[in-house]
Amino acid sequence: MSHDRRRRRLIAANWKMHLLRAEALAWCRTMRRSFSFIASPVRSVVFPSFPLLPAVVAELAESEIGVGAQDLHPAEKGAHTGDVSAAQVADAGCTWALCGHSERRRDHGEGDALVAAKMVAAVRHRLTPMICVGETREERHAGATWQVLDRQLEPILAAVPERFALAYEPVWAIGTGETATPETAAEAHSFLRGLLVGRLGEEVAEAVPILYGGSVTPDNAAALIAQPNLDGFLVGGASLDPEKFLGIITVCA
Repeated sequence: MSHDRRRRRLIAANWKMHLLRAEALAWCRTMRRSFSFIASPVRSVVFPSFPLLPAVVAELAESEIGVGAQDLHPAEKGAHTGDVSAAQVADAGCTWALCGHSERRRDHGEGDALVAAKMVAAVRHRLTPMICVGETREERHAGATWQVLDRQLEPILAAVPERFALAYEPVWAIGTGETATPETAAEAHSFLRGLLVGRLGEEVAEAVPILYGGSVTPDNAAALIAQPNLDGFLVGGASLDPEKFLGIITVCA
């Protein structure tokens, strides 16, 4: 299956634990000046850390750039010190939420069932979840990539989400400078699309954007975005520089 132009290309910035308020505001102002000049087939969303959300939401108000949280807790509220609920995220002005990033899975022991519960909480509060899946270097070398992706996606599809995006992030390519080849990325995206079609039906599955994440730069974006079923990017390090991020967006327009 080739890229379906009914799915607008989506380029997301994951700032992780970077940027202070002044830097974030400067980034937003640069984006606001330039993003409106880029062709309409591309949409964009930024995922700042929690303390930056109010400032970023305010600065990007009335722009076409969405704002999302990097994580949320599945409970509605309660005694969960240090956590943030979907209701609080939505109340802060977010419209997106990352669920199951590999760094959350690795550093905080998040399993597949918890990621699915976070997705359900996000949808309940009208947030669009961006669900991250991907294999480690060891799993790829063991030939277990497809089993891992199937396992990670199964509880997501069992929850029958109303709307969501997927981000395929081979863990071995995140922040390492090592990027999956376009062919490797296309193979994984085709597999994921097939899983979606098998569980959700073709009409629903074809509406789900599948992004690639893992050391994406303006230099490698063109070869990657040309691949079938690759609908955009979840960008880490390169998204901290608004000019580099705009360069990736321009390639995809």
